[in-house]
Amino acid sequence: MMRVRKDLRVPMRDGVELAIDAYHEDGERPRPALIAMSAYGKELQALALTMPPQRRPSPMWDGCIEAGDITRVVAKGYVHVIGDMRGTGDSGGEMVGNYNFGGVSQGQDLYDLIEWVAAQPWCDGNIGMIGISYFGSMQVLAAAERPPHLKAIFVSGGHFDFYETTYHGGIMWLMPRAAREGRGGDSGIAHTDVKSRMLSRHSSEEMAKLVAKRLEDPDVAAWPNLVHVLRYPKNRELWFDIVMNELDGDWYEQRNPITLARNIDIPVYLQIDQGRGWTVDGHIELFHVLKGPKKLDIGSYPPMQSRPWVEEHDKMFRWYDYWLKGIDNGIMDEPAVSVFVEGSREVVTAAQWPPKEVTYKSLFLRPRQKLSAQPELMRAAPDGFFQAPLTVTDTVQTVGWSTEPFERPTELIGAGAAHLFVEIDQDDTNLILRLWDAAPDGRRQLMTTGFLKASHRDLDDRTTEGNPYHPHTRAVPVEPGKIEEYVVRLYPFATTLRPGHRLVVELSNDEPLSDAHNALLPPDAFHLPVGRPVTHKIYRDADHPSRLVLPFTTHS
Repeated sequence: MMRVRKDLRVPMRDGVELAIDAYHEDGERPRPALIAMSAYGKELQALALTMPPQRRPSPMWDGCIEAGDITRVVAKGYVHVIGDMRGTGDSGGEMVGNYNFGGVSQGQDLYDLIEWVAAQPWCDGNIGMIGISYFGSMQVLAAAERPPHLKAIFVSGGHFDFYETTYHGGIMWLMPRAAREGRGGDSGIAHTDVKSRMLSRHSSEEMAKLVAKRLEDPDVAAWPNLVHVLRYPKNRELWFDIVMNELDGDWYEQRNPITLARNIDIPVYLQIDQGRGWTVDGHIELFHVLKGPKKLDIGSYPPMQSRPWVEEHDKMFRWYDYWLKGIDNGIMDEPAVSVFVEGSREVVTAAQWPPKEVTYKSLFLRPRQKLSAQPELMRAAPDGFFQAPLTVTDTVQTVGWSTEPFERPTELIGAGAAHLFVEIDQDDTNLILRLWDAAPDGRRQLMTTGFLKASHRDLDDRTTEGNPYHPHTRAVPVEPGKIEEYVVRLYPFATTLRPGHRLVVELSNDEPLSDAHNALLPPDAFHLPVGRPVTHKIYRDADHPSRLVLPFTTHS
């Protein structure tokens, strides 16, 4: 029988109290505890006790119910602790900016909370953490503080580098709006005392000038929600802060979980599914930073787990049974990296990422919408498309190129790049690439994506062949009419193209309003459209070798 300890008050070192609920089996025996903390409200998480899991595109799918399956956690002999971060839900204090970056460190609060839970008579002193997305990010912040009783963490679908979470290739992603405002299938932040970090730093006169400057961006000015939030930030403070900071730098680097993770020394299990490449990229980056025992588990497509979240629990229990209960179940005898390969539907394991040796090879864009291993030797007229703003059309234009059908299984695992020679007639645009595995019967599955705002085309010194990086610390307007080479990062993926299948790449400056991939995502999981009419010319000839650079495994 389950017992619930409701509304326990946990004192922080500055006197503020956080509110938590503790679920465990009846009886006085102390147990290890799994802690789930977020800004979404613990009462929302309690719906996991009564609500069957929902998958996209169910209208009942709520992206914020992410603390895990309470009944299963308790039945496995753990205490499930679910609580509200400072300034949200039933907790005291204030939250200043996203993840309280402008206030008391959330890592500090989590340290105090973990040590308090460990001292309770119903806990045996062994602590882990649970939950995906926001909850996963909290685990990294907590572990970086090294609380003595936090023995291991299991992170699924976390968001780490906050700039890369909110701007993909410099293009604003609108999904964080849903999680903060409560839109598009998300209940959002449980606002209690949430403040804007921008508004707390700047006078009203300074903010008026900054907002006016932000509205000079035609992409922002064309989107009603952004105009609204910039004019009326009350109760939209966290989304307002994101919209006002379109460049990377100190604003995002302060308390960046990737940077803080260098201090983590406990065991960490990282799990992420394919389909949202920026989160795959973040988990791989975090994996490479971690110094202690670690696992990287990249799962299958599609990318959106159910809500309430119930997946991956078997793996999580194996992890915590080993590290919190001392059960030798062999999990640490298994390879550190596990990758599900789409197409072949095989699982590849290794000690490192990527799990196989890869060779970067080019596929060149050719006339007549072809992709070929051989470059074009002649001059040729460019491909092109014109995109009107979505304020005046509901049609998203795309241009694409395709290989011939593959004759044998061809495996690709890793990140990639697209080198595109493009001329536009405006000073900026979006370059959005989507790679598809196209079957002979016409069905397609997304392989990976790439995003780049043209004014963010600078590369930094981390860039290598097939693995480009952009600093996103400045925006350099494009000279209209000039042919520029843009190098777009293609997020990590793992696919085997089977005989008869083709690789198709599509380029647009906005995302299609509806297709087989977008139907699996929440309504707000798209990127800010371009707010100006743009003509794009894509050159792919002897003088302009536009190409994909892809990670073929050695024997492919």
